[in-house]
Amino acid sequence: MKILHYIRALHGILVRELWRFLRQRERFFGALVRPLVWLFVFAAGFRSTLGLAIIPPYETYILYEVYITPGLIGMIQLFNGMQSSLSMVYDREMGSMRTLLISPLPRWYLLLCKLLAGVSVSLLQVYLFLIIAWFYDIHPPWQGYLYLFPALIISGLMLGALGMLLSSFIKQLENFAGVMNFVIFPMFFMSTALYPLWKIKESSLLLHTFAEYNPFSQAVELIRFALYGQFNQYALILTVSCLVIFFLLAIVGYNPSKGMMKRKGGS
Repeated sequence: MKILHYIRALHGILVRELWRFLRQRERFFGALVRPLVWLFVFAAGFRSTLGLAIIPPYETYILYEVYITPGLIGMIQLFNGMQSSLSMVYDREMGSMRTLLISPLPRWYLLLCKLLAGVSVSLLQVYLFLIIAWFYDIHPPWQGYLYLFPALIISGLMLGALGMLLSSFIKQLENFAGVMNFVIFPMFFMSTALYPLWKIKESSLLLHTFAEYNPFSQAVELIRFALYGQFNQYALILTVSCLVIFFLLAIVGYNPSKGMMKRKGGS
């Protein structure tokens, strides 16, 4: 295989995913409505509790949006990763991925292209959300929009790899909703998306332990620090480590000779 074949495959999968997202207007607006509802309605209750408090290590940024906004950005990427894995289940059975997975290109490369395509969609969603949030008096430093870009790629790849791994275990499209709800809501609520870790520790040590080692929490912390011009090495290491683990397991799961696809064929 020549390098041109790899480039064409990446380009084709990226364009197809972006074009499908833009054509599906319900998915486009649905991806924004969810975090915007949380921002405009739910987050209002946090102004009184977090808006006047100094929250270490963000003494410079004492507004509530230091916690709410990055958490909602993480929500966008989390739901997008699961939505991409939903399309993966469909495409694997009767769509384009069914053809791509039997092409001469390496399977790991095709899965990576699918991940990158999902991340590109989440980038559009996040920055459009930030544009709307700007009119809601959420004004992070302008450099934060630049620092946020690599953090979004890493966190998006990690959450997308998790969704891809889960999709390798799903035999039927009808079972996807239950599995995703079992994953999405615990990951979101048992994380630092809405509350700081030290505040969670005050209420429950067990919940604090879950939140601290929750991969979604580390993705949110990576986003939070980047949005406000800071660097969280611990969150970066854990997020990248989870990305590698999830992606390698997804490759095994989509391997017809070793993973779940073999079990599906034999069942």
